[in-house]
Amino acid sequence: MELHDVWFVLIAVLWIGYFFLEGFDFGVGVLTKLLARDRTEKRVLINTIGPVWDGNEVWLLTAGGATFAAFPEWYATLFSGFYLPLLVILVCLIVRGVAFEYRAKRPEENWQRNWETAIFWCSLIPAFLWGVAFGNIARGVKIDARLEYVGGLGDLLNPYALLGGLVTLSLFTFHGAVFVGLKTVGDIRQRARTTALRVGAVTAVLALVFLGWTQAGKGDGTSLVALVVAVAALLGALATARAGREGWAFALSGLTIVAAVSMLFLTLFPNVMPSTLNEQWSLTVTNASSSPYTLKIMTWLAAIATPLVLLYQGWTYWVFRKRIGTQHIADAAH
Repeated sequence: MELHDVWFVLIAVLWIGYFFLEGFDFGVGVLTKLLARDRTEKRVLINTIGPVWDGNEVWLLTAGGATFAAFPEWYATLFSGFYLPLLVILVCLIVRGVAFEYRAKRPEENWQRNWETAIFWCSLIPAFLWGVAFGNIARGVKIDARLEYVGGLGDLLNPYALLGGLVTLSLFTFHGAVFVGLKTVGDIRQRARTTALRVGAVTAVLALVFLGWTQAGKGDGTSLVALVVAVAALLGALATARAGREGWAFALSGLTIVAAVSMLFLTLFPNVMPSTLNEQWSLTVTNASSSPYTLKIMTWLAAIATPLVLLYQGWTYWVFRKRIGTQHIADAAH
């Protein structure tokens, strides 16, 4: 296997890790409006992801940096062609981070309500737009002979990509609801289970249509296996959530994300951004990659740094593994 193929796989793994981890905290952010009944319960939801949300975003930074270094043509075309939606995502991530930190800085109700609204919308919008972006990457976009995107914003808002956005939004919300059930006690835990079942049923329908559409258009035997795993894992997550086995439900909802994103990358390879104007103008792992020497240096650095990152992030989750409830929220935090 050539180094550019290796780095395609590594970038896919980084995006899978990002969607697995950031997916549930996007979902929790959406649930602050859909699940929480009062300010105390909103605080509980925010506290379930408080110690980990910023660590989850490290995966996005690493994925973007790895793409820039390993596939500069891919990075340039992607970030220039998808400039507006990616800018919206970036602004939402900035505002969302500020909201987490500043919500409890002042006691006024309007102050806290405004930041809570920011958390909701700045979780929902990226959860939707990531699906739109990756739907367009998998479908293909207008790339000319100079390997530049020549389409407009309207070209990105096609039915397939919009369906992809609905899938990621519903799937992340389901993943978040299962996570809340895993991390909380009391009434909010029971309502999280009910919410997970309702959102999960909608997710199953949307995901089946989207993944089936993907398979029919560009799939092969390997992507079909990923599709089957994704659907089976989602159904398993629903079944275990109904049975109150939140640990299994969370693992299976995460496996759904892993399999679904893997399927998109499997349908892409060896392309990284297919051209809808001419197949010969597509960006591939070959024509979009850096030099072999650059990839070699990156491989050594990744081999050293990646285990350390996984170790400290795993330790963080272990330290903050216990459940919380409204009884753990001090009056001053309200």
